[in-house]
Amino acid sequence: MLQGLSRYSPQALGVLRIVVGLLFLEHGSQKLFNFPPSTMPAQPGMETLMIVTGILELLGGLLILVGLLTRPVSFVLCGMMAIAYFMVHAQKGFFPANNMGDAAILFCFAFFYLFFAGPGAWSVDNRG
Repeated sequence: MLQGLSRYSPQALGVLRIVVGLLFLEHGSQKLFNFPPSTMPAQPGMETLMIVTGILELLGGLLILVGLLTRPVSFVLCGMMAIAYFMVHAQKGFFPANNMGDAAILFCFAFFYLFFAGPGAWSVDNRG
């Protein structure tokens, strides 16, 4: 009964890519434009890093959303999220639920999967 679901794998992968892209794009717009408004201000001395990560999140999220250059962008964003976890979250404690790093880990592995699986359905990469 469940084997028939496999035929929808490209569409499910496309939905995953679109949702991940939208969520990541939102993090970038929050850092760059304070939309949606953030409850956590940037730490002093981290303004430049927040601008760079905001640009990567906004542009990377947009590219993932539309499925353009999905594999190379996913590779870069996967590494960025791994670095973010160890640079920011891991220093606050061992457990991701306590150090607020669970989103960074999830994004890291979602991008890792997209790097290997490709964009799925409804992507610019698959046009033509």
